[in-house]
Amino acid sequence: QVQLVESGGGLVQPGGSLRLSCVASESIFSFVAMGWYRQAPGKQRELVARISRGGDTNYADFVKGRFTISRGNVKNTVYLQMDSLKPEDTALYYCNGERSIGFPYWGQGTQVTVSS
Repeated sequence: QVQLVESGGGLVQPGGSLRLSCVASESIFSFVAMGWYRQAPGKQRELVARISRGGDTNYADFVKGRFTISRGNVKNTVYLQMDSLKPEDTALYYCNGERSIGFPYWGQGTQVTVSS
């Protein structure tokens, strides 16, 4: 059973930064792509950023220029660097692993709260 474990969330002031980490129980290159999603209370889960096996990245418009998704030197880690955080970025952030077939894998989430 594949496991994805997120960490790095917390409370930060507006304008601050956080780096989220996602550690997979197997190489992330076994996935078609890895992504970060978020879900705020009362809202649907939404894509934040995604990186394909080949290294192509895409971002939601609301984080472009502020967030960066990357892969670690260790082959089972994905990061999300979040800068210039805003209160509206407050949400539970999930790591996601896509397969070419079958259901995606999800982590348990890490809470990010942006507040003064």
